[in-house]
Amino acid sequence: MRYLLALFFVVQASAAELSVTAYPSIQAALDANPNRMLFVPAGDYPITEKIRIRGERSGLFGPGRIIQQSDNQPIIEIENAVMSEVRDLTLTRPEGKMETRNEGVLAIKCRDLVIENVRVIDNRSPAGAITLRESQNCRISRCLVRNYMRVSVDDRTASKDWGYAFNCTDGTGISVSYSTGTLIEANRVIEENLVPTPEIKAKHKLGDYVKKNAVKGALMSQQAWDSGYTNNWQQGSGLVVTAPEVSDLTRILGNHIENAAQGIDLHTDHVIVSNNIVVNSFMGMKAMHGSRNVSITGNQFVKNCLWAIGLMPGAAAHPASDDKPENTDGGSIIANNIISDFGHGAAHWIWGDERSPFKFDTGQQPDDPPLTDVIITGNVVNSIGKPRYKYAVITGGGPNAPRGMHFSNNLLPAGTQGVCNQEMKP
Repeated sequence: MRYLLALFFVVQASAAELSVTAYPSIQAALDANPNRMLFVPAGDYPITEKIRIRGERSGLFGPGRIIQQSDNQPIIEIENAVMSEVRDLTLTRPEGKMETRNEGVLAIKCRDLVIENVRVIDNRSPAGAITLRESQNCRISRCLVRNYMRVSVDDRTASKDWGYAFNCTDGTGISVSYSTGTLIEANRVIEENLVPTPEIKAKHKLGDYVKKNAVKGALMSQQAWDSGYTNNWQQGSGLVVTAPEVSDLTRILGNHIENAAQGIDLHTDHVIVSNNIVVNSFMGMKAMHGSRNVSITGNQFVKNCLWAIGLMPGAAAHPASDDKPENTDGGSIIANNIISDFGHGAAHWIWGDERSPFKFDTGQQPDDPPLTDVIITGNVVNSIGKPRYKYAVITGGGPNAPRGMHFSNNLLPAGTQGVCNQEMKP
């Protein structure tokens, strides 16, 4: 015991020697101590420029709260760092500056980075509150992201597939792209400010088109094009891993996601999605755009409304060509998940009862290779009262319909029109 106490005071003394309070600013402390971990004592640290972390084994830790006064800057930017760490800090923005287009933590081209026990509060932005790009073997653990969404405009006029822009709520808690070997574990991503209600929709005219091209988008139905409205006005995700054909080898373990638009959004290969809880998100999770070898096991999906688990190709999926290999969806397992109280979430009034806990769909474009070879086993759908879904499982049809779908030992109570819209093969 005496040894542990002595060690504790040695560590504290060492931390005090490298405290940021010995310098005019946190940035000055980092610049004066390259490749060192610096202690941020309890207290508030207002900044107007992003804090930049570079180098090897550099970083910040401690109970301090960093408050970004500028709405056009990230709070912390980590770039070209190796084995750096950011731990235990609280990062936030003051009243009047919470809405931004920037990240709370932005990490670019890092290796073996650790972001642990960091709280990002009221960084309300379409960008990820914690964002990782072009990085390898990084870890985001035990962090809290709270209130990360804002009212925005989703502008799809540059895309020939869509060709319109609309009012929306948007924001992502944790965003990973162009990265490999990422571990995302035991984080809490919670939105409390912009939960979908008819009042919020009316106040901000959510879903209303604000711009439309002269020519209809290729993926738009004529009815949707003419209506001037989309019900898909909840944008963003609690957690997204994207950049298909680049992002790979991701573990998403034991996270709690609440009141997101999309809970977990995947466009990547070789993923483990296990022991997560996704509560009251209009979509529990989806894997598409060429997501191959995805293991979805032991998760809880509670009060989702559009679907709980969805697999499907997307516009980024494609067959092999002369200049690149194929990018396909499938070779995946969905096992031992519990989907409870489907259709009882806050977005039910938007989506109604004609939805499905499981959705396996055709692609967005005619050349999208079909979803192929998926095992669906040991899953349970359990709801209060009458089911608020049409079928427990909906599978797309047509020439590019899903293939090699194998169902066994699932508990799937029939919806208002049955268990599945097509034959379920064991």
